[in-house]
Amino acid sequence: MAANQEEQEQEQRRRLLAVASRFPLPSGCRFSYGTAGFRADGATMAPAVCRAGILAALRSVKLAGAAVGIVITASHNPFGDNGVKIADPDGGMMAQHWEPFADALTNAPDPDALLQLVLQFCRDEGIPLGSQHTAQVLLGRDTRPTGAYLLDAALQGINAIVGACAIDMGILTTPQLHWMVRSKNKGVKASESDYFMQLIGSFRRMLELVPKDKIGGEEKLIVDGANGIGGVKLEQIKAELSGLDINVRNSGKEGEGILNHMCGADFVQKERVTPHGFSSEDVGVRCASLDGDADRLVYFRLPSASDNRVDLVDGDKILSLFALFIREQLDIVNNNGGQANKSLSARLGIVQTAYANGASTQFLKSLGLEVAFTPTGVKYLHKRALDYDIGIYFEANGHGTVVFSEDLISQLESLSNELASQAPTGSAQRHAVMRLLATSQLINQAVGDALSGLLLVEAILQYKGWSFQNWCELYSDLPSRQLKVKVKDRSVIVTTDAETKVSQPSGLQELIDKETANYTHGRCFVRPSGTEDVVRVYAEASTQVEADSLAKSVAHHVERILG
Repeated sequence: MAANQEEQEQEQRRRLLAVASRFPLPSGCRFSYGTAGFRADGATMAPAVCRAGILAALRSVKLAGAAVGIVITASHNPFGDNGVKIADPDGGMMAQHWEPFADALTNAPDPDALLQLVLQFCRDEGIPLGSQHTAQVLLGRDTRPTGAYLLDAALQGINAIVGACAIDMGILTTPQLHWMVRSKNKGVKASESDYFMQLIGSFRRMLELVPKDKIGGEEKLIVDGANGIGGVKLEQIKAELSGLDINVRNSGKEGEGILNHMCGADFVQKERVTPHGFSSEDVGVRCASLDGDADRLVYFRLPSASDNRVDLVDGDKILSLFALFIREQLDIVNNNGGQANKSLSARLGIVQTAYANGASTQFLKSLGLEVAFTPTGVKYLHKRALDYDIGIYFEANGHGTVVFSEDLISQLESLSNELASQAPTGSAQRHAVMRLLATSQLINQAVGDALSGLLLVEAILQYKGWSFQNWCELYSDLPSRQLKVKVKDRSVIVTTDAETKVSQPSGLQELIDKETANYTHGRCFVRPSGTEDVVRVYAEASTQVEADSLAKSVAHHVERILG
């Protein structure tokens, strides 16, 4: 037995040395694992992707063989870039405390250094190497030309860990892969067809629960697919989405355009103009834009044929629509008399970052909703949202989702059955419960998902009988300005209170407060960039001129103190 164990350990060492030799680190390259995983020019990514394969397999071994995911994508980055990120068993991002090891592993300078690093980490973490402990890693990639080549690198990395099993799930949106990992670990069906069936089925249930007086004809929607995988997938299912007439532009078809070039959610949100492929003929039509890997969603409308500027509905306003709808359903459940409603108590929480427009925060608070703030980054938002029975989070860029606690889902299912026995035809209260259950199925609870988010938006607009204009009028955004200040060392800036206040260097926060006090509805904060030596300045005020002036004044103080 001992001899066999020793042979397996030797085999494990041999595999790691061999794979590291096949994928040497390019000279001058340094990779850093962040919210987006590793990203760079696709041609240079193979060593990082191979080592991400090793990392994902070790993560699975550590977690007793639970499925872990790898997505090969660079999201909204240019066509030539590519990247890799790892999904934990719950479908969320890889645990943050593994990120330093990810960096060290990916930047190990030679095969022996990589081997020693892995062996030491496994000793520290109690990970059994070279034994019969199994690992399973699900892989997905987007439509980038380097995807197939990088998939092979990932497979070689995974197979370098004895007992690891790699399952190629195919060409997918990033959220699909996250959903599959979560589903597999929950013991439910986890194929792409299962994902589509869940989305289509729950969308249909939502439309069946639209009040009779709100039912209209088919709603027309034009979707900008960013010439990425989201457009491809939406084309596959749009015929089955009754009640919606979807026209996909920038769908990823040959000759239609380049991935993320002058199109996609990131482009529309930042530039506030129509994407490539849209024209004056689209005036007044509701439009949506996905990003390259379909984990971000924004809506827009072209108000005039005279230029290409758009009315934008960003992540803040999508969040507000979801919050309004869910709050309304909870109110119907809890305010309809009778004994059954006493069994449902749900804590609804909204989670934002300091970049959320102040007008959205005020709107949400005016509804009596609890609003919490976290530092910038989806990993912080998602974690905080899990503290609630229903947690809703979105960034302005259109990345966000809704999460439901397992306990609340159980309560809703019990209440639905109880109400069905009391009123077989269905009371208003039971319909509200059913809408909440359908919402929990329609939204991708693992991660922000542009496809599921889009269908939930459309279902809610139909339920409320709202036009795009009604949605826009929820509140008016305060004008804002973002600036970047180049500094020698960004780490000098230390923030507190979810990045809204500066604690170091001393005196800077007092200067920011003094400048902000000069403006009506003034708000300003600064924070160090996570990726480059710059300090980011964000300012809001009543007018664009005032927001620009406030941002400029604060940027000047930052430059003077840190320059």
